[in-house]
Amino acid sequence: MRLPVPASPLVRGFYIVCLAGAAFNHVRILAEHGLWWDYGGIHPFIAGFWTALNLFDSLAIVLLLLAPRAGLALTTAIIVADVAVNACAGLAYGFDWRAFGAQALFMVIVLATVGPAWRDLGRRNRAVQPPITLR
Repeated sequence: MRLPVPASPLVRGFYIVCLAGAAFNHVRILAEHGLWWDYGGIHPFIAGFWTALNLFDSLAIVLLLLAPRAGLALTTAIIVADVAVNACAGLAYGFDWRAFGAQALFMVIVLATVGPAWRDLGRRNRAVQPPITLR
């Protein structure tokens, strides 16, 4: 499929919207419960990871805007790690299937789109950008 516009701005914009929603939820939880909340008694690693997402989601947004390749890499790392940690938490404590499904879907979308966005950034220095082909 050929897109009439460069992929990177579209993909990064989508990631930014999704990360902003996640960051909002993490900040809301932090504001309500504080930095050291244990999420109702879960393992400290999981609680620490979820709290750290306050920083990492926001950092990914900034990097997607200012250093796009670093932002793409961090976004990919965040969602893969998040789904892995949440799968472990779900197995240990029970799944919130709706939230887990949304995160897993976002991971699939990221893994399917990060390559074209990355390649598109390599073409940005050309005077005329040809349409990209999604495979």
